[in-house]
Amino acid sequence: MSTIIKVTAVAVAAGLGLVTLSACGGSDSGKDSADSKTVTLVSHDSWAVSKNVLKDFEKSSGYKVTVLKDGDAGEAVNKAILSKDNPQGDVLFGVDNTLLSRALDNGLFQPYEAKGLDQVGTEYQLDKDKHRVTPIDTGNICVNYDKKYFADHKLTPPASFDDLAKPAYKNLLVTENVSTSSPGLGFLLGSAARYGDNGWQGYWKKLKANGVKVVDGWEQAYNEEFSGSAGGRKTGGDRPLVVSYASSPPAEAIYSDPQPKTAPTGVATGTCFRQTEFAGLLSNAKNEKGGKALLDFLIAKQFQQDMPLNMFVDPVTKDAALPADYAKYDVKVDSPKTMAPQKIADNRDAWVKTWTSLVLK
Repeated sequence: MSTIIKVTAVAVAAGLGLVTLSACGGSDSGKDSADSKTVTLVSHDSWAVSKNVLKDFEKSSGYKVTVLKDGDAGEAVNKAILSKDNPQGDVLFGVDNTLLSRALDNGLFQPYEAKGLDQVGTEYQLDKDKHRVTPIDTGNICVNYDKKYFADHKLTPPASFDDLAKPAYKNLLVTENVSTSSPGLGFLLGSAARYGDNGWQGYWKKLKANGVKVVDGWEQAYNEEFSGSAGGRKTGGDRPLVVSYASSPPAEAIYSDPQPKTAPTGVATGTCFRQTEFAGLLSNAKNEKGGKALLDFLIAKQFQQDMPLNMFVDPVTKDAALPADYAKYDVKVDSPKTMAPQKIADNRDAWVKTWTSLVLK
């Protein structure tokens, strides 16, 4: 999956309690000397990798990887900025395009052109001239819907931003606070991309009048309020529409027992906003050499193909194939909304403030 904010994106499996860390570390991990054989990755809480994949890297590189979880992506970025003169680790993973400008403007990373970058799609290389960050994964923030609810009510699921404001979907949508949640912020940016700088406010007025519910973060929205998730069914969630990810249906299906032929949830593909996550070598990293090796590993084919079933995100490299289980339930989003990082930087804080006044007051 960053202000944020609640875990990035694409942390569906972690929200379901199904992904565990392969390694963890403490705040003193940054004390390693420059020639240390330990390299420390600072990340949001949704970091995950298969044990054998991590062991292969450690064996081939000679480095022991320590992972320091630092809350959601927004917290991780903010903490990294505050500690940039004496960083907690060597590499930060999980800053996404909604927060990228904040990290770069604060001088959080030092340049490094990772080996294998030529395999990464150019559309994901948002800092390609300076190489301060390396694209690692991508996904789409989208409205998900509970298929059973819409079938039972003989109601066609919404397909677009416009649909969500229609009377037929009154009191059905739950979303996240844009100031405390990465998907919430992404959904706001998607609406701004759809309706323009001066049009998104009127759209949100319509959503508010149509009964949109706002909660603090993705975990609450998806696993408690959303009727289509395993967690929501247990808690009695009554909202059949939720702002989540295009990868949420594969997660729901793969971790069902038995696995269904089709996922129990769907995606309104006309509501999607592309999210890309990056990693970078921290300024003043204690182990620069180890950090560079780790960045090379993160865009290597083995890790890229391991990501989908661990973090429920898509690879960014051209040579990586999706695992069969993931591909079976994968939802294709042909034209997600996007926004240039500088435009996000120029407007994010003001838009969040305006959104808060419009929707929460």
